[in-house]
Amino acid sequence: MSLAGCAHGTGPDQTLDRYGMALKNHDFAAAYDLMSSSFRVKVTREDYIRTMRDNSREVNETSERLRGKKGSMEVSAEFEYGLGDSMRLVQEDGHWKIATYPLGFYDQSTPKAALRSFIRAYRLERWDVMLRFVPTSYREKMNAQKMQAQFTGPSREQMENLINTLEANVDEPITERGNDARMSYGDRYNVQFLKEDGAWKLKDLD
Repeated sequence: MSLAGCAHGTGPDQTLDRYGMALKNHDFAAAYDLMSSSFRVKVTREDYIRTMRDNSREVNETSERLRGKKGSMEVSAEFEYGLGDSMRLVQEDGHWKIATYPLGFYDQSTPKAALRSFIRAYRLERWDVMLRFVPTSYREKMNAQKMQAQFTGPSREQMENLINTLEANVDEPITERGNDARMSYGDRYNVQFLKEDGAWKLKDLD
């Protein structure tokens, strides 16, 4: 990586290191100081800190992935890491700041984002969050306890294998038609998506 400012410890790579360390230490005030001015206009320090404290498992996971540095930094200063996550950085007054909205741990704006978010919720055992991805027609029959039982009960190994296969194929092409979408993966499986109230949900995994 070759970016201006890196030699002085103010490049995007160093900013990500500092951000990851701040998250690891739960020093959310320091993490907030690394956010861009455009972000700070939209999100107050108090709201940022409260959201981070309320999502400690997600914060710890993000910290580990960022510090693992298994991604690619480009001249555009966008860092890709984890399960399709990315951090965009901008330069302000000679210093690199993080411009990506970091509080949306479970994005449902696109079918691919919804799938990645669903897998993340499963990995972190956020059964309550996984309910967000259940279409309304099925929601009344499901709660967090039933969701947990479905994925950790007698079919646990089968569900684990299914999620592993999904994660391995998360970048497969997705075909969208209006409020419906479909992704083929593996030898014979399909994920069916449904868009409701602007959010993509998972109708069927296999």
